[in-house]
Amino acid sequence: MRLLIIEDEPGIARFLKEGLEEECFAVDVAYDGRIGLDMAMTNEYDLILIDWMVPALSGIEVCRHIRQAGGNVPVIFLTARDTLEDVVFGLESGANDYIRKPFEFEEVLARIRVQLRGASHDGDSVSAGPLSINPVTHQAVCNGNELTLTPKEFALLEYLVRNKDRPCSRSRIIEHVWDIQFYSDTSVIDVYINFLRRKLEAAGCDNLIQTIRGIGYIVRDAAKSAE
Repeated sequence: MRLLIIEDEPGIARFLKEGLEEECFAVDVAYDGRIGLDMAMTNEYDLILIDWMVPALSGIEVCRHIRQAGGNVPVIFLTARDTLEDVVFGLESGANDYIRKPFEFEEVLARIRVQLRGASHDGDSVSAGPLSINPVTHQAVCNGNELTLTPKEFALLEYLVRNKDRPCSRSRIIEHVWDIQFYSDTSVIDVYINFLRRKLEAAGCDNLIQTIRGIGYIVRDAAKSAE
């Protein structure tokens, strides 16, 4: 899952980025609203954290521009402004949630997971065939067998399963899971796909990840894989 943080205080931005990357998110950071808006309109994000008082364009203006352009990405405001009027104003400007500063990282993470669940219309777990993934506990279980995955393997598998039945291009995968721009000679995705396939097959999830030649990969339910 790929997140954007728009925050002008380097310490807070670094604190959030490091914490979220430890939770297997890919994270971009912008230090003013104009750059943040350009990034939000150019790239595909699963959620955006915005400080209300960033320079160049305020968080309110950034959120309004995103909504006026038809963007429905979940937006969470981070701000020291804490009156009821401020909360209402922020939500009416298009924000999905509002976190007051100072905050604990656990609260931010919990609010993010709530918004991501709502955006995907799922509960805590996502599944494909006999595979079930719990993003909160970082557990992946297939046919009752828990898979031992590295953080990056887990993030890749979660992304593919959340996009079940939809082709995932290599460029989208690497931007959402690795948070780097795609370059044509990279083999990192294929290496990790092979790692995942071996572990899935050992647990009885054969053919769960399928190759779409010239495009990328797709995860389908076991019943559909056999068709």
